[in-house]
Amino acid sequence: MRTPDILIDGWCLEDGEERHRASPTTFPIPERWLRQALQPGDLAKLIFRIAIEGADSPEAVERMWVIVSRRTATGYMGILDNEPSEISENGAFWRGSELPFEPHHIIAVGEADDASRRIAQSPAGIPWADT
Repeated sequence: MRTPDILIDGWCLEDGEERHRASPTTFPIPERWLRQALQPGDLAKLIFRIAIEGADSPEAVERMWVIVSRRTATGYMGILDNEPSEISENGAFWRGSELPFEPHHIIAVGEADDASRRIAQSPAGIPWADT
């Protein structure tokens, strides 16, 4: 499965493990076993790097929650559960967007509840384009 690419998609994911290695005392992340054990409805916080047109800075970085919708061979497919604050609403990337991610991207986790399980079972508002 294709991973998000800033040149193709206008955004990509940062490596949480890499950030933790660079600053282990100030950038804690959950244990790897926990990041590998998420189930549909659980939440994962990821770091998104987003291209911004016409801004002083060509990119913004946001930490946003994603609801796990299913497990994949390399990690997870999830549904974005936040609205990026640094970009205006668009048809390609917004709450409800489906996206693939892996355990090394995860910087925080949250337990599923009834609402997140319902979202995980629903079709994504903006399906992932795996081409």
